[in-house]
Amino acid sequence: MDYQYPILYDWSTNETIEVIQFYTSVEKAYEKGIEREELMLAYKQFKKIVPSIAEEKKLCGELEEISGYSAYRLMQKAKSAAPGDKIKM
Repeated sequence: MDYQYPILYDWSTNETIEVIQFYTSVEKAYEKGIEREELMLAYKQFKKIVPSIAEEKKLCGELEEISGYSAYRLMQKAKSAAPGDKIKM
């Protein structure tokens, strides 16, 4: 990983950690695969910090631009997957 995650500087340390955990879950899904429940939990925490759809699109768009990993496509796949499934992009 030779890039920095998109973060907002007005987040608290704990909020920043939660958002970064979601970003690393996205990476994990692309690189190794991730359990659906683990991903959904990370996304739920992310949405507590970033409730705005516009802000989510902006941040996830920045993540995709720098990493090539689409959080949007990943979450679409995860939402349609059955509980207990492993998600691999």
